Amino acid sequence: MRKGKLKRERIHLTGQVQGVGFRPYACRLAGSIGLTGFVFNDASGVTIEVQGRPGEIDRFARRLGDELPPLARVSKCRRTDLPLKDNEKTFEIRPSAGGELTDAQVTPDTATCADCLRELFDKSDPRYRYPFINCTNCGPRYSIIERIPYDRPNTTMSDFMMCGFCSRQYSDPPDRRFHAQPIACRACGPMCRLTDSRGRQIACNDPIVEAAEIIRRGRIVAIKGLGGFHLACRADDDHTVRRLRLRKGRDAKPFALMVADLAQARRLCEIDDETESLLSGPVRPICLLLRRAEAAVADAVAPGLATLGLMLPYTPLHHLLLACDLPPLVMTSGNVSDEPLATDNADAVAHLGRIADAILLHDRRIQRSIDDSVVQVRSDGSHAVMRRARGYAPRPVRLDFSHDASTPVVLAVGAELKNTVCLFKDGRAVLSEHVGDLKDGRVYRHFMQVVSDLEALFDLAPEVLAADMHPQYLSTEYALRRSAGKLKGRPSLPLVRVQHHHAHIVSCLAEHGRDDEVIGIAGDGTGYGTDGTIWGCEILRASAAGFERLGHLRYFALPGGDAAAVETARPAISLLIETFGQDCPIEGWHDQAGAQRRLGRDERPPRPSLRLDRATHQVGCYGLPSADVRQITEQLSAGVNCPQTSSLGRLFDAVAAISGLAGRNRYEGEAPMLLEGAADDGIEDEYQFALTKTEPFEIDYRPMIKGIVQDITADVEVGVISAKFHNTVAAFLSASARRAGEITGLKTAALSGGCFANRYLTARLAEMLRDEGFEVLTHREIPCNDGGVALGQAVIAGCRGRCVCGHAKAPC
Repeated sequence: MRKGKLKRERIHLTGQVQGVGFRPYACRLAGSIGLTGFVFNDASGVTIEVQGRPGEIDRFARRLGDELPPLARVSKCRRTDLPLKDNEKTFEIRPSAGGELTDAQVTPDTATCADCLRELFDKSDPRYRYPFINCTNCGPRYSIIERIPYDRPNTTMSDFMMCGFCSRQYSDPPDRRFHAQPIACRACGPMCRLTDSRGRQIACNDPIVEAAEIIRRGRIVAIKGLGGFHLACRADDDHTVRRLRLRKGRDAKPFALMVADLAQARRLCEIDDETESLLSGPVRPICLLLRRAEAAVADAVAPGLATLGLMLPYTPLHHLLLACDLPPLVMTSGNVSDEPLATDNADAVAHLGRIADAILLHDRRIQRSIDDSVVQVRSDGSHAVMRRARGYAPRPVRLDFSHDASTPVVLAVGAELKNTVCLFKDGRAVLSEHVGDLKDGRVYRHFMQVVSDLEALFDLAPEVLAADMHPQYLSTEYALRRSAGKLKGRPSLPLVRVQHHHAHIVSCLAEHGRDDEVIGIAGDGTGYGTDGTIWGCEILRASAAGFERLGHLRYFALPGGDAAAVETARPAISLLIETFGQDCPIEGWHDQAGAQRRLGRDERPPRPSLRLDRATHQVGCYGLPSADVRQITEQLSAGVNCPQTSSLGRLFDAVAAISGLAGRNRYEGEAPMLLEGAADDGIEDEYQFALTKTEPFEIDYRPMIKGIVQDITADVEVGVISAKFHNTVAAFLSASARRAGEITGLKTAALSGGCFANRYLTARLAEMLRDEGFEVLTHREIPCNDGGVALGQAVIAGCRGRCVCGHAKAPC
């Protein structure tokens, strides 16, 4: 072939192109077309040089995008002409090239693919029943990578030297394991062992089979998985589940379940085709699904809730365990409640040995702990991520709108609960995995490690910090110390303080790639307001550039401050006195047994419920000592430790208490979840409410509280009361959006905040808004709860640049 008929090009690709088998794929494709050249990973993606006929290069580039490996995603492709090279005979994979700026995506961990699963149970395959089988299309990624580029020496698999068999597959371009960095087999890779609760090895032929037998006998086993440990036990044995709750210190928060296959999942929950694909796909999160009435699951798994959290096996070890003909298993995080996930073998023995009867270990190091992701299946069949972790993190959020090239690198430190952190640069936001609640000292230390780890892994040095306005958030305290240069080895940096609900709304906008102004409807439990009160039901005019508060829920007092988020009687008493004043009109609302009969759930243990005494004009509470009730009412009268709030979350808590469903939140959001679960279908009635004509306008809930009291007096069923309450909340939020639209002329509404984890409320409100002609933006890939706040903080701070103050109406 004459040289004049050849062409050479450099093709540079960015996106999810490292650690997903992209280089072997490009090598095989080039070889099949007859092109020469090479491919290598660089610090920003993948670089390919190809030489051949022009038409063949065009065909290569086209197929390169059309026939990607299952896990690959290309965000940008740039082609550049190059001079020809003489005497090039082959196409090869070259060693990775480093760089100063790591812009390549670090890929999430991925569930076992169908090919590996088939080999796992094929007796003729060399990796038959090997619990760490993987290939370029599946297996560990983010949990084992230590630094970029993603090559075996830069992962925890560097502890294991490949045998000849694995090495040949690793080096063979046509092989599915060509350059699969975690490649291993029984001769050279990680292995399992089973120990008792004190770390003493249990002699057995197969540790996984023996662990399954221990579980079958009603015992608890700690299992080392992909990003940490699980605690596993039978989900059909109420006594065992309650024993796990007692040992773990988890009173009522629902446990996740792992089932062997879709057939077992369908026996427990209602599952549509789209959800089947999510459950059995490459991510395999915990899916929150409506529970079937006949589901053979212990009541202690998810007390009082209408949903179950299900997931399918996602590692070979899980597949082997569930193949032992086990019932559905509780598969909950391997930690004492509210502590970080255990990842280290010695740490697991020390901390989980107090909970588990046996521990299934392996010797592949976990570089970073990653919880299971949680996805809610909504009534319209759509999915919404509630906890973004395994399978999603750290996949970047790419913003479609442009940014100034001088935008600084932003580190946003998120909220205090459901914490995540975020790095933002040039329209690309890397949101960390779920960290947790920072009030626990070990979680706070883990938070600081995640910050350092994310900066190092992506080779980004923050130039601006972003933090919540709340003066007592531990994440904000960290940002303040770092901003002042008080952290060793950390230079002082400008700090942008971001209002909590503004961050919520902008996180929703960022997910949708929007930078226009919208009507933001934010509903949650707590967010520090610009007026020093606790916000939580806010109607905003908002964009990344700033916000204006157009309306909010009428303020009420929170006796005891933070205690009111736990003891639901506190906001309930406050709302009743706010509504009725000194003329409380009824007494003896209902006894506890009557409440349970109306709810139709006699199996639920008694919970405190409220009553009013007409004779004394006092509020009382079953299960709450009268001295405590007097203290609360005296607090309200004196205004001592009674911060004002517009919190929608506390309104849900109060109505759950008034209805007799929950006297305490034993975990965050329990009372609202019980209230939602109690709501009857087919109820269209609403309670009354009012919007004031002030600026900002207020949503007056007092007519609704009066209506609820009247229904309780009339012995209306709790399910009807709950449905009417939900309908009313949707109605007053829809009316508020309509009022905001009249003020601003805007016709797009963005919904964010933890209250929109409520399936009933979100579906009804979205439908009402669309009927009003609004475009409605809701969360899908980013949590609506505080797990998404860091993303909003980062985008807002990036928009402000190095400016550290101001709102839309008063920029610096």
